Amino acid sequence: MIDFIDTHSHLYLPEFDADRAEVVERALHYGVGKIILPNIDSSSIAAMNSMASSFPGVCYPLMGLHPTSVNAQYETAMAAIENEMQKGGYVGIGEIGIDLYWDKEHLREQQLVFTRQLDLSLDHGLPVVIHARESFPEIMEILESYKNKGLKGIFHAYTGSPELAKKITGMGFKLGIGGIVTYKNSTLPAVIKTIALEHLVLETDSPYLTPVPFRGKRNESSYIPYIARAIEQIKNVPLEEVARVTTTNALELFSL
Repeated sequence: MIDFIDTHSHLYLPEFDADRAEVVERALHYGVGKIILPNIDSSSIAAMNSMASSFPGVCYPLMGLHPTSVNAQYETAMAAIENEMQKGGYVGIGEIGIDLYWDKEHLREQQLVFTRQLDLSLDHGLPVVIHARESFPEIMEILESYKNKGLKGIFHAYTGSPELAKKITGMGFKLGIGGIVTYKNSTLPAVIKTIALEHLVLETDSPYLTPVPFRGKRNESSYIPYIARAIEQIKNVPLEEVARVTTTNALELFSL
């Protein structure tokens, strides 16, 4: 059995309430042995932690405040996140970042919250999972100020250029590759051709960004092999090699 890790899945969301256990069983059946659960905001913490407790050794929670949940009341939201971090048990800080697709009004607040959570990752010695949507310049500017401080993590659902990918991986970050790589007009194949497997991890972002041939349906962690096969074809390396390297990357990053 080939072993995979889904480094980004929101299986605790209501979309899975009817069949969550079956979804996890399917993932395990198809070789996805571990699933990382990024948080969204205070409203998702209980469901996420409940899932992690229900599937020990399989599901691992992160703690963070998603940029689309950041607004003028960010101090209250961040206090909840920081309080949770004190309880321990989280393997990373995420999902954090800046999103200027959904919300340009609170850019300043998003920048402040992103910086605060980067500090949180350094304080706890944990990796970050970064959400960057129409915000690469803003995020890179902030990350430049953290150079050589030991930050590590993943750029989730990477969609940038090959040149930016080289800069990001040069800073010690991994690229999260998901269903987008299977889309007809995806620019990811050009990126993956130039980036070594050692800089990649696999993810689904379930229930979103479903890969072909299931595009348009609910995504789930059992679809990770479809993403791995796309990388196999792009890089012309055995599927087992894609699985081995990306799984090793994830295990080391999250200290699993």
